Amino acid sequence: MKSTSATKKAGFNIHLNQNKMDSQKVDMFMMMNSKFFEAHHLGAVRERLASLDDSKASTAQMIQFKDPTIVLIISILIGHLGIDRFYIGDTGLGIGKLLTCGGLGIWTIIDWFLIMGATREKNMETFQQSLY
Repeated sequence: MKSTSATKKAGFNIHLNQNKMDSQKVDMFMMMNSKFFEAHHLGAVRERLASLDDSKASTAQMIQFKDPTIVLIISILIGHLGIDRFYIGDTGLGIGKLLTCGGLGIWTIIDWFLIMGATREKNMETFQQSLY
């Protein structure tokens, strides 16, 4: 009788552990994708991943994030046309930049310093929207 009860409890614990995302998978996700998020968001991303069940964990692993380095290159080369802002999803700012030729060049130069952070913020928004 005791062994049956212990087996049921052990099976229940295994079942509970299978529903949560494995810590190794969380660590792997963090290693592969940490460059796509701001440093102050990494703790929240880790917590959210650890609390996911298996069905949402596969969704999290399939999210395509924008690479901040690629966006910086786009910004340097053709940022005066607003392409960098269109690429990360800031359509309104992209139109404004396009119509003003990058704010007569001033906005373009400022964006060289801000676009990587804006890309990481957009990646966090994408992460939150896809999992909530």
